[in-house]
Amino acid sequence: MAWSLSAAVTNLVAMARSARRTAPPDKGPPAPSGRYTPPIPKSQKASPRWLAVVMFTLLLGGMLVVVCNYLGLLPGDANNGYLFLGLGIITVGFLVATRYR
Repeated sequence: MAWSLSAAVTNLVAMARSARRTAPPDKGPPAPSGRYTPPIPKSQKASPRWLAVVMFTLLLGGMLVVVCNYLGLLPGDANNGYLFLGLGIITVGFLVATRYR
């Protein structure tokens, strides 16, 4: 029984050695592909600080108009005009957000 165990261990060691992978030889730079690769931008465009301020002001202001409408804090009780005004302000805030970089 001891012989078969040592033969099995020897066999496993031989299999492990044959399974080792060697590093592929260095082939140099990769061949160019047929796909377009855009160039890396030299400098990233940055948005002015006022754009973020306007964006958040519009989004929060529109949300405030909608909430005040539902709470009845605006003159004339809950009115659909105030709701549409708040949603319009929020929409403009989202449009400004698309220009933010």
